[in-house]
Amino acid sequence: MSVRHLQLVEREEVMSVTAESDEPRLRVAIATQDMKGLNAHFGSARKFAIYDVTPTASRFVSAAAFDDVSDESGKHRLEGDDRIGPKIEALNGCHLLFCLAIGGPSAAKVINARIHPVKLPAPEPIDGLIGRVQTMMSTNPPPWLRKVMGTAQPRSMDFLDEED
Repeated sequence: MSVRHLQLVEREEVMSVTAESDEPRLRVAIATQDMKGLNAHFGSARKFAIYDVTPTASRFVSAAAFDDVSDESGKHRLEGDDRIGPKIEALNGCHLLFCLAIGGPSAAKVINARIHPVKLPAPEPIDGLIGRVQTMMSTNPPPWLRKVMGTAQPRSMDFLDEED
């Protein structure tokens, strides 16, 4: 499977300003067919739109496009035909993957690559999805997001010292 990458090239001063922020930063991948919305299953996604997201800003980083994708028929291809490996390699460095669906074996490979897959029930625009991630990051993130952001607080075991 061939993979094409589109990546922004920025001036050094812009890159240094965004890299030095103390805000939590997530790299988010979105499974898409048209680069406008989350509207694809992991296996059939023709593209992944990749963004850097902080609580106050977001920035398009790159896109990965694939020529050979699943037809969602559920049929397996010939032995040795790996369509999942190149997709996971294209997501290198991402923290979250948003998609409409992902199969169990693919989800296991994504998780092993230290990427948290998130299935959403319906398509939605990319800017709306990024806004939801920013809201979660800036308010009270759910435990899975705190873990991804690296801000998870260790669970207190003080209750073990209590006696009845």
